[in-house]
Amino acid sequence: MSENFFQLFGLPVAFEVDGEALALRYRDLQRAAHPDRFVGASDRERLLSVQQASLINEAYRTLKDPLERARYLLQLNGIELADTDTAMEPAFLMEQMELREALDEVRAAADPFAALNAVRDRAEQRERGLMADLADLFGGAPEALQSAPERVRKLQFMRKLLEEVDGREEDLVHGT
Repeated sequence: MSENFFQLFGLPVAFEVDGEALALRYRDLQRAAHPDRFVGASDRERLLSVQQASLINEAYRTLKDPLERARYLLQLNGIELADTDTAMEPAFLMEQMELREALDEVRAAADPFAALNAVRDRAEQRERGLMADLADLFGGAPEALQSAPERVRKLQFMRKLLEEVDGREEDLVHGT
């Protein structure tokens, strides 16, 4: 069995992942481990194939999602990301408040969809910046990783905000 998810997929341990290579390798691994291929096998072999297919699915979901991949990389580097640690720099918190206020004001805007797109654009730009920071941190010296948990928490905030933007867009489309 592979030592980690990156090795399982034959990928370098890095924040940036070749999505196409990941998807191709996923299909190959799933095909080889699919439980249907083990119908006539022993109970132990069938159990192992189910476990392997489950591991492959978990690894794929983790490596495909930048936030989950960052959390996993921290884990591989022995850095615990405590869910209770929510300390953020004041400037980031102010930015979050401004974006959320802008999101709250979307319905009252003259053009709600344009206002919503402006919030989405700012949030996506910030998300891209955080992902670039994480790529640099994970590709740099080990001591640089000490600031990675804060970036991961910020990325979580941006992901949540973008989910709220999507929800607001659904509300606008459906008139609710």
